[in-house]
Amino acid sequence: MEKEKKEITLDEAIKNTIEENLKNDTEKSQNNNQNQNQEKSEKKEYKKNNYQKNNQKRTTYKSLQPQKNVNEKNFVWFKDLNKAFDENEKIHQARLSCFNKIDSNKKGWVRFTPLGGLDEIGGNCAVLETEDSAIIIDCGMSFPSEDMHGVDILIPDFSYLREIRHKIKGLIITHGHEDHIGAVPYLFKEMQFPIYGTSLPLAMIENKFKEHKMLQYKSYFRSVKKRHPIQIGDFKVEWIHMTHSIVDSSSLAIQTPIGTIIHTGDFKIDHTPIDGYPPDLHRLAHYGEKGVLALFSDSTNSYKPGVTPSESVVGKTFEDLFMKTKGRVIMSTFSSNIHRVYQAIEKGIKFGRKVCIIGRSMEQNLNVAMDLGYIKLPRDIFIDPYEIGKYQDEEILIITTGSQGESMSALYRMAIDEHRHVKIKEGDQIIISAKAIPGNEPTVSQLINFLMKKGAKVAYHEFSEIHVSGHASQEEQKLMLRLVKPKYFFPVHGEYNHLMKHRETAISTGMDEKNIFVMEDGEQWEITPKKVRKVKNVKVGKIYIDNQINEQIETDVVIDRQKLANEGIIMIVAQVDKQNKKLIGRPRVTTFGIIADKEDKAFAKEMEDLLINYIDHAKDYVYEKNRIFENELRNVIRKHVFRKTKKYPTIVPMVYFM
Repeated sequence: MEKEKKEITLDEAIKNTIEENLKNDTEKSQNNNQNQNQEKSEKKEYKKNNYQKNNQKRTTYKSLQPQKNVNEKNFVWFKDLNKAFDENEKIHQARLSCFNKIDSNKKGWVRFTPLGGLDEIGGNCAVLETEDSAIIIDCGMSFPSEDMHGVDILIPDFSYLREIRHKIKGLIITHGHEDHIGAVPYLFKEMQFPIYGTSLPLAMIENKFKEHKMLQYKSYFRSVKKRHPIQIGDFKVEWIHMTHSIVDSSSLAIQTPIGTIIHTGDFKIDHTPIDGYPPDLHRLAHYGEKGVLALFSDSTNSYKPGVTPSESVVGKTFEDLFMKTKGRVIMSTFSSNIHRVYQAIEKGIKFGRKVCIIGRSMEQNLNVAMDLGYIKLPRDIFIDPYEIGKYQDEEILIITTGSQGESMSALYRMAIDEHRHVKIKEGDQIIISAKAIPGNEPTVSQLINFLMKKGAKVAYHEFSEIHVSGHASQEEQKLMLRLVKPKYFFPVHGEYNHLMKHRETAISTGMDEKNIFVMEDGEQWEITPKKVRKVKNVKVGKIYIDNQINEQIETDVVIDRQKLANEGIIMIVAQVDKQNKKLIGRPRVTTFGIIADKEDKAFAKEMEDLLINYIDHAKDYVYEKNRIFENELRNVIRKHVFRKTKKYPTIVPMVYFM
């Protein structure tokens, strides 16, 4: 009986325990609900009071524990690790493909046509157009090759611009280098439209207009504000601050009817620029997040790995040279490299030197930069060239042009003792703070030889950090691609091999090689949200300019000069008895570039014998007209001279029938 009682008591105990637990759970649940309701009510009241008091929103507290009736997708974390991984993969794909935000159903197209700057260094000029509007991006010059005798600069062929002149809405300038603005005066002699750019490039164009006596066209200048888009025809163009080897450079964000296009202009990513204004990477990233249809990016340094050094590193090298130099310091660089000039002047002031600026373009650019406020320097540190003799050598800093060895530059004339005020002497420290433009290496080398023969010390680009490039290296090119994240990529500004190398860099960042397009000058590419295709080729080429008179040299003139220089010339003047078909007297033979002077008589006798033989065997019809006789004689002489010299000289026969 006692045992049975214990068993009953156990059953009852279990039953009672279950009932008690159920009751406790119910009470606990009710209490929780009451607490939650009370807590929600208190939070609501608290939020309301705070909103009324501070007039601003406050975030409400949310429980870290998800409730059963709450969807876990609303939370930033997951219990399921695989699910979290998948979600992050989607986020990565989305942020790397922001161009998918572009409406691919938009109708229309834009066409990009490079007129210069591809497969070459310099001469940058391109056209961006829709069916109704067109804008020109830069209009620069390039340098001639050695065989272009008498040619100072080359400018793009404007034939295509003449065809679409009716819809050109403006000229867009990225920066003030000659290879981007040097051809503007020649374009404006034919056609005029608004020129948009920041202050320094427009001021440099103004100086060019003065030289060409075209200052009336200054009324077309439109100085812009960076980060403020401007409507120009069908395009909305924004200038984005960028660092380069010249002050006030810009990249372009061009909003078109079918999507945004980014054009970098010439650039490098300098985080410590001299003026304290680094590139506006935030703005590029802003457009990259919104979705960029196409990127056109500078390829000049595409073979250079790593990062291009900051402009500020040159100042340290200058300081070391100034500290060691007891004589005069003569620094030469590009006249447009304002910050390089500014750093040299700063070191000159620090070491108690007076500054003399020699070179018209150097003086003009420095004055413009100071007048506009890009750099600030005391005026009393400057002296005129004729005042140099009043000071000791250790008190003089000369800043001049001629870093490319140009024969008419100030530094070259100093080196050969033809400058009016300055002649190079022993003890001078020459700083050539520039790298030779491709093709100029022999002239720069010759200049250095002249300077060293005068006893001067020369610091050139092989010297530690005497010069840094203004163009992006591979890592900076990658950064640009990552920031902009374009759908389509077009390498620009450089020779063809530079463009191809830039293409490789883009592929290494994950871009689809099918979306990368390497162009050549004259090729017109049509861009739509869905595809890119080459439409046609337009006429391109180079116009030869004599910079001494600021006029064009016709192509046939340049070709004739090349032929004369390479092959020489032969002139023959003779009198012929037409009736008896005999030579009257001895012909006069003059040659240039064919034979040595000491052989003139023997060659003249040779030409006389050739002419007699030709007359003896000439057919009757050649005597009908002088022109026929001369043409036949020219062919005979050409064949004879080629057999002897392997040259095809220009032959000028002048025959008089008597």
